[in-house]
This record gives sequence, structure tokens and C-alpha cells, in this order.
Amino acid sequence: MAGGNSNYWEDLRKQARQLENELDLKLVSFSKLCTSYSSSRDGRRGDSSDTTPLLNNSTQDRMFETMAVEIEQLLAKLTGLNDKMAEYSSAPGVTSLNAALMHTLQRHRDILQDYTHEFHKTKANFLAIREREDLLGSVRKDIETYKSGTGVNNRRTELFLKEHEHLRNIAMATKENMTSQRGMLKSIQGRVNTLANRFPAINSLIQRINLRKRRDSLILGGVIGICTILLLLYAFH
Repeated sequence: MAGGNSNYWEDLRKQARQLENELDLKLVSFSKLCTSYSSSRDGRRGDSSDTTPLLNNSTQDRMFETMAVEIEQLLAKLTGLNDKMAEYSSAPGVTSLNAALMHTLQRHRDILQDYTHEFHKTKANFLAIREREDLLGSVRKDIETYKSGTGVNNRRTELFLKEHEHLRNIAMATKENMTSQRGMLKSIQGRVNTLANRFPAINSLIQRINLRKRRDSLILGGVIGICTILLLLYAFH
């Protein structure tokens, strides 16, 4: 059995200390990455310029995933070494040294537990920050899209109102012109009727003039109606 070798325990402890030192460095870098990720997000929220940080979010996300996998692998290796040390300390051949071995083993287990807890805590904080910032970014994007869409709608509404006012002015001017012409025509008609009553001989001539006048009025009204329809079609096209 490998446990019968007195150097076996020291070799396990040496490997465990190496992994613990490596894990300690990795966890410090992992914590710094989480802090820099939060700081870069806060800086981008407070800065309206287009300046790009040294590490953008996608790069930090990839670094996070890579470091998380590396730390998980180191934790798994350290767990395996602790299991081997526990197996060795419980072997029948090392009973006299069992108390000292168990004390050392417990210290390594406590270190492993602390590192595991720190890793999961830092990882959870990182994921929470990323989820929160992604949500805030989505909300800001929706707000900007809404503002942009509202601006376009306001411009369209303004153009429509201007066109509507223009058509209304044209219609009012046309109505006033037609009213004025009707007044003039009535005045002329009254004078013509007076002349017709005084001179019956020209009554037939006046009737022909009236027929032509009605025909011209119908033609004028038709032209005005067609122009109005065309203007409305153009406005709502």
C-alpha cells in the first residue's frame, strides 16, 4: 500500500500547499475581475461619450468563464488530495500518528472550504452584477428606441397638421371666392331681369344667356370639385 511509505504523506501535503497557493492567487485575480467589471459598467453609465474601456464587457465575460473553469478544476484537484490524505490518516499502519495527521488534515479541509465558499460567493456576485447591468442596458435601449420613435411620430404629426392647415386655407379661399361670385351674379341677374321687363324683345336673348351661364357654372363647379379631391388624395397619400 502506498500509505506505508512515510514520504507519501509529505508528498500529498506538498501538492496540497501548491494547489492552495495557486488557488489563492487565482481567487484574488477573480475578485479583481468582478470589481473591474462593476467599475467599468458604472463608468459607462456615468460617461455619455463613446470612449471604449480597455476591457469591454465581452472580453471580461470570456475571462470570467475561463477563470471560473480553472478555479473549479483546482478545487477538484485539492478535494482529491484531501481525500487521499484522509485515506492515509485512517490507515492501520499510522495509528500512532493519527491525532497529528487529523489536525493537519482538518486544517487543509478548512482551507479548501474557505476557498470554495469564496469562489462561489465571488461568482454569484459577478453573475448578479452582469444580470442587473444587462437588464438596465435593455431598459435604456427600450427608452432610447421609444424616444426616437416618438420624435419621428411628432415630426409626422407636425407635417400632417401643416398640410391640413394649407388645404383648409385653400378651401376657405375657394369658398369666399365662390360666395363673392354668386353675389356678383345675383346682382347682374337682377339688372338683366329689370332690362328684360322693360324690353320684352330681348327676353329670348337673355334666356339663352342664362342657359349658357348655368352651363358655365356647372363646369366651374365640377373643376373646383375635382381639384379639391386631388388635393385631398395628395395630402393623405
